[in-house]
Amino acid sequence: MDQNAQDRIRKMVTENQVMLFIKGTPDFPQCGFSAAVVDVLNDVGVPYAAFDVLSDPGIRQGIKDFANWPTIPQLYVKGEFVGGCDIVREMHASGELEPLLRGESA
Repeated sequence: MDQNAQDRIRKMVTENQVMLFIKGTPDFPQCGFSAAVVDVLNDVGVPYAAFDVLSDPGIRQGIKDFANWPTIPQLYVKGEFVGGCDIVREMHASGELEPLLRGESA
């Protein structure tokens, strides 16, 4: 495990209220799952930071190790792993996601 990558990931998830690790960028997602999560976040309308895992192989593998979650995208809120595409879409559909992203208690 690349400790430098782990430290960089930890810094990103703690310094950003909402942090998304995706393939591509929010303006140009490089996979359908990343695009779906970007669409959900844009629909909710909360500001978020994003990191393109395709730009850094260490982070691309490191984020999978960090959350013990094998797929990308990965969404973090207040330093906590929320989930990937399916979980984010389900939470959005059920109304659970927006209060979490806005820091409101459910």
